[in-house]
Amino acid sequence: MKVISVPSPLSLWESVRSVGAFNVVCSFAALWAFVKVLRALRWRLKTTQLRGPPRTSFIYGVSHDLASSQDSGGTYERWATEYGVTYMIPSVLGQTRIVLSDPRAIAHFYARETWTYVQTPLSLALLETSFGRGLLWSQGEDHRRQRKALTPAFSNAAIRNLTSVFYDSAYKAKGAWDTAIESSKDGDTVIEVQNCISLDTVGIAGFSHDFGSLDGKRASVTEAFDTFGANQKASAVNKVFMLFASVFPIITKIPTKRANLFKKLGVTMEEISNDLLTRSRREKDMNMSGRDEEKSIIGLLIKSEDQDAELHMSKEEMKVLLLAGYETTSISLTWALIELSRHPGVQTSLRDELLAFGADPTYDQLKANLPYLDAVVHEILRLHPPVGELTRIAAADDVIPLSEPVRTVSGEMMDSVSIAKGTLITISVAAINRSSAIWGPDAKEFKPDRWLTEDGISGKAKEVQGHRHLLTFIDGPKTCLGKDFAITEFKTVLSVLVKNFVFEMRDGPDTPVEVARGILPRPRVVGEDGIGVPLRVRRYE
Repeated sequence: MKVISVPSPLSLWESVRSVGAFNVVCSFAALWAFVKVLRALRWRLKTTQLRGPPRTSFIYGVSHDLASSQDSGGTYERWATEYGVTYMIPSVLGQTRIVLSDPRAIAHFYARETWTYVQTPLSLALLETSFGRGLLWSQGEDHRRQRKALTPAFSNAAIRNLTSVFYDSAYKAKGAWDTAIESSKDGDTVIEVQNCISLDTVGIAGFSHDFGSLDGKRASVTEAFDTFGANQKASAVNKVFMLFASVFPIITKIPTKRANLFKKLGVTMEEISNDLLTRSRREKDMNMSGRDEEKSIIGLLIKSEDQDAELHMSKEEMKVLLLAGYETTSISLTWALIELSRHPGVQTSLRDELLAFGADPTYDQLKANLPYLDAVVHEILRLHPPVGELTRIAAADDVIPLSEPVRTVSGEMMDSVSIAKGTLITISVAAINRSSAIWGPDAKEFKPDRWLTEDGISGKAKEVQGHRHLLTFIDGPKTCLGKDFAITEFKTVLSVLVKNFVFEMRDGPDTPVEVARGILPRPRVVGEDGIGVPLRVRRYE
């Protein structure tokens, strides 16, 4: 019987040294390249090869063009018109993304999100740095568990109880603006509308904590959020950095200015979350927060911990609540006041409805008895979604059905698209929400009346599966949990402000507004620094 001798670790090390470190590195590089080639071949064989725009940059593909565009949704829409409802675009360093613009394909995608389609490595790295491993970061079973933990606080009954908190913040803003107008000589004043209302609202409604923004206090959480996008020269450099990070996520660990901002944001939000969580649990244990607990999200969630041993409120969930409750609602309210300032007729019609209704509407009345308010809110959510696009990576092979056939690079017509594991999939929420092919020829216009008649929403738009045929709140397992919270807060605050004030753009209705890149895209007057939008405000009399 032949005995096989096993070399000792020492002899292996001597062999490696004799070969030389350079040769070892070359061997690993060759192995890495071989694996990459095999994966590329498998991807090409398993994935339907679709048409798409040509590469405009050898390094960036078309990604730099999209990142620099003020209307990337319009670019995606033009490509869909030229190449079909599903197409390929060249990305950074030879990567390719498949863009879905077909309602049936998008519905299929969302139904499988968190399982077949998951966050990209770059998204996971950035989310973990800033917000921890919470609801935004988690996938699959972890996401299901964390969503279950948060669900009790977002029921209709819970939001109904929070409506009075929304009104309190709105009237607090009204009082501050009344004071500013009284102190002016012209009967009006210029106010930078951004941040303060939604921060105080989410503080009180979410955590029974008043951040005091409407009293002039500067909260650390607003400083952390507002720093992003304030320096547009730095933002241009950050675009290039993030493009390369999409291929090599490890470079997000490099201590650049933006990376340090993400870390600072994470630290700031963790400090706030820990403090609020500790204080709320202490108040509960001392039985001091009976009333407030029932009227705050954190109170409801802490209460649910006692009822289900599986549920546990963590600082990660707190960070998600801060981001979703503050940043997204702040952006939507700002866009609403901008559009109403640009369209005084719509502003007047909305005010007439609110004044005719009389007293402040209840939660149920906000949902059912103010159709024009509902139309204005959803038209804002359609035209200006806080999150303009998303990209996921396929965790397994899949076949995506289409509602209409597309032509491949070989000229073949296909009514489905094969997707190989590792394929990047992009959906432009802005493109779908504003698509002329889906919403009709007036899709780019701010036109709330479209929501008031049965034929105002085209047949193609009705194929879009999502809240009111919009992708603003996503769909499927990752549908925005706080959708009802956000819409109710939006309607409540907007109703109080429009009933009591008249809004105009400071420099006239044609003032150009651009999108500033921050944590999320924010509106800003072209050529001005910062992230506020100055509006001229006077009392309605």
